[in-house]
Amino acid sequence: MTYSLDFRKQVLKSLDEGMTFAEAAESYNLSPTTIQNWKRRVHSKTTRQTKPYKIPDDVLLNDVKEYPDDYQYERARRLNCSKTGIHHALKRLGISQKKDFRTSKSLSNQKSGVSE
Repeated sequence: MTYSLDFRKQVLKSLDEGMTFAEAAESYNLSPTTIQNWKRRVHSKTTRQTKPYKIPDDVLLNDVKEYPDDYQYERARRLNCSKTGIHHALKRLGISQKKDFRTSKSLSNQKSGVSE
């Protein structure tokens, strides 16, 4: 939960007036750790300091086109990253990885039970 800047400044002003962290935490119904963090940095973070992606979008899109039925762990092995990284990148790009039994390389049409 993000608190307003006015509220944060009010809590920090109470500290400057002699209130302890424990007293302020109880008075404002906050965690002492939260107040200590505010003392270090009053404003909340709005931007990231690093680029959030290890997997370039164009590389992942090409991989999905070239290998449409691969599992995420197979993509991760090819792109040298984690399965979780592949999951987040696919989600970011809006790509759903639902299996289609008619085109899946792991099952043949006779075993899938799908009638055409």
